[in-house]
Amino acid sequence: MPTTPTKPRPARKAVVPAAEGTRRHRQIADKRAAILGAALGLFSRFGLHGTTIDQVAAAADVSKTNLFYYFANKEALYVAVLRDLLDVWLEPLRAFAADQDPHEALAGYIRSKLAFSRDRPEASRLFCLEVIQGAPLLRDELANALRALVDEKAGVIRTWVDGGRLAPVDPHHLVFALWAVTQHYADFATQVELLTGRTLADPDFFEETVANVQRIVLQGAEPRA
Repeated sequence: MPTTPTKPRPARKAVVPAAEGTRRHRQIADKRAAILGAALGLFSRFGLHGTTIDQVAAAADVSKTNLFYYFANKEALYVAVLRDLLDVWLEPLRAFAADQDPHEALAGYIRSKLAFSRDRPEASRLFCLEVIQGAPLLRDELANALRALVDEKAGVIRTWVDGGRLAPVDPHHLVFALWAVTQHYADFATQVELLTGRTLADPDFFEETVANVQRIVLQGAEPRA
């Protein structure tokens, strides 16, 4: 009797041990972070057009082929660097809530932003450079996601003002002033050091800066009797 041919069994997918998968994901994340860090250092010094992919690959200790595995081109890498720093830069602003004490919220925000200027000055300078050039690659991000966030937090500040907890200041101008005074210590770090002989890396100068900026802003925003 003819026998019925047996159907071939589907090939089993290789099972990757959990530990190996975790290690692989960590290696990918570490490599991506190394590329982003190298790119940040170069872009903040030489800009997008003054930096080459070969320079980034060499600084990150990866091949150019390997770099293109993570980022399609130089512009995609540049935008990824900017988006990563925006996520960190905007985190303290996202924390603003109407039920907070406005003075505590603003004081904490000033400290966080000055810490960012101390710890990641290159990121602040790169963002500044992008905006000065008209934000050619970040315009949509600023006009949509950033604008929505600032409008939302302007509503929080307006609630504080309407409740008599802050002086009658325009929320957007308050946010702009906070950005200007805190980012100055990163964007113009050389000038600060030349004029004072100190930098935010000096713990005493950092605390002195935090205290003075907090005093200037909070006294300006103090409700008038």
